[in-house]
Amino acid sequence: MHFHVLGTTEVTHHNHHLELGGIRQRAILAYLLLNANKVVATSQLLNAMWNGNPPPTARKMVQNAVSGIRRMLTTTTDTDTTTPALHTHPPGYQLRIDTETIDLYRFRRLVREGRHATTTNNPHHAAHLLTEALTLWRGRALADLVETGTNWSELAAIEDERLSALEDRLDAQLACGKHREITPELEILTTTEPMRERLCHQFMLALYRSGRQVDALRVYRRTREALIDNLGLEPGRELQQLQQRILEHDAKIQTPVLVG
Repeated sequence: MHFHVLGTTEVTHHNHHLELGGIRQRAILAYLLLNANKVVATSQLLNAMWNGNPPPTARKMVQNAVSGIRRMLTTTTDTDTTTPALHTHPPGYQLRIDTETIDLYRFRRLVREGRHATTTNNPHHAAHLLTEALTLWRGRALADLVETGTNWSELAAIEDERLSALEDRLDAQLACGKHREITPELEILTTTEPMRERLCHQFMLALYRSGRQVDALRVYRRTREALIDNLGLEPGRELQQLQQRILEHDAKIQTPVLVG
């Protein structure tokens, strides 16, 4: 059984999609998956499902959804000891599960391995691992629930994890001399995330290494304007230093030479 939260909420078994029930049951399953192997208090579930304003029947609705999830988890005939199980565990519930069956946790593992490869000076392997991690995403996390108004703080944090992994992958590709290949992607990303300074830094570096100094400096000005207009802040020191190094044609920011 495999669980998917990086996109529409789905559960598959031998490539067949399982029926997850109504929106409330899907949401409770998704919340338990985000908190896999942790005890989630019933009060926490109620707050998440009804934004702190549960109806009088909310606890019964949660109990019904939990029963439905348990039935779904036991529909398979597998005897695998890793089959997930939803336990009642005061003060709430605990979904005991092998996290390798959840795409979010596989994503996090691959990102950790990719970052380790970066710290051991293996950018090619890092780029491969981080690319593999990012391909697990099929859209916005829990996209079907977001469409119905779900706005958990966990979702914003997971989206930030995706962007950070994307930036790590771009850094690895820059270290591999792939600046020309990633320039079109960075152009789109800096348009959708105009105040994300790390993306701007990467775009400027990719442009400069592609022989486009004027364009790199134009990106700096655009980012600076966005930061001042929206936040009243100047760019950070790293971005300012990169602008100066581009102006000076500093050899330290030229394409890196990989050994081996």
